[in-house]
Amino acid sequence: MPLHTEQRVDIETFQSDLISWFEREKRDLPWRKERDPYKIWVSEIMLQQTRVDTVIPYFERFMEQFPTVSALAEAEEEKVLKAWEGLGYYSRARNLHAAVKEVKEKYEGIVPDRPKEIQSLKGVGPYTAGAIASIAFSLPEPAVDGNVMRVLSRILLIDDDIAKPQTRKKFEEAVRQLISEKNPSYFNQGLMELGATICTPKNPSCMLCPVQRHCAAFDEGLQTELPVKKKKGKNKIVPMAVALLQNEKGETIIEKRPETGLLANLWQFPNVEVNEANGKHKEQLKTYLEEKYPIHVELNEHLLDFRHIFSHLTWEIAVYHGSFTVKEQMDAGKVVQLQELEAYPLPVPHQKVAALLKGE
Repeated sequence: MPLHTEQRVDIETFQSDLISWFEREKRDLPWRKERDPYKIWVSEIMLQQTRVDTVIPYFERFMEQFPTVSALAEAEEEKVLKAWEGLGYYSRARNLHAAVKEVKEKYEGIVPDRPKEIQSLKGVGPYTAGAIASIAFSLPEPAVDGNVMRVLSRILLIDDDIAKPQTRKKFEEAVRQLISEKNPSYFNQGLMELGATICTPKNPSCMLCPVQRHCAAFDEGLQTELPVKKKKGKNKIVPMAVALLQNEKGETIIEKRPETGLLANLWQFPNVEVNEANGKHKEQLKTYLEEKYPIHVELNEHLLDFRHIFSHLTWEIAVYHGSFTVKEQMDAGKVVQLQELEAYPLPVPHQKVAALLKGE
């Protein structure tokens, strides 16, 4: 159904106010220095559910290591995951790796400039495709993320639940009606920047907003009520015990996670989900280790308890230090020297465990 945005907003003035503000106030970010579609693509994937300040050093290191589509396509997955280590949501890295291989094979290493072709690449959704199309290729395509939905929900007084997939379609249609044909890149980036710096979720800086005069929510004092988003249910709590084991040589045991599912193909210290009810975590961990590996284990010190929160669950982690001796050839797991750990991509909670081993 048409939104009739022209009845709510003077579109040309809105475009001018937004774009001129972005030209003056845009942050100096490394992926904005040129319009290379590969770099824009990588930055947008990294920025999903991750703060800009966190992404900047990762992006710069990633580009040093994989400066082109071909360089990333030819890299081993483990090196890609290692470069991504600490950013989280590792499926983003695996999908990006698979997609650049497709670009190399199908498009001779050149990122396609048609939105449908861009969106056909693995891990590229409507937002990322729109960002690449508009920023790199100056195509008037919507790039609707959470920041954009928040800004437009206030400008246009849209009170649909933004957690629902069909609501995004409504915002995409609004952007198609509002977007500047002359400068779609700065228009889309302006909306994103406005949501990130001015039109924030709490306490928006309305007095500094360059498009305040177009904002229906500000006129009616409803800016803090929008956008509407239904709250998610509580995360599932998963209690876990992790073994930080060392032998007489100072070596430790790590294991590779399954090829699919959460944190796929990353390495970790041996661990087991424990029964919180009986409280005998150390005993459960020792039994698990000796059933899985041909080793004898002595668990000594309870080193640390901490939480790691994912989008859908929370690990409550207890770390135990102990010693091990190998009784026969190990098929599962790997015995490594302390310095060798640097070569293996570890998820963030297991990086914390590794820091204990290093005395940090």
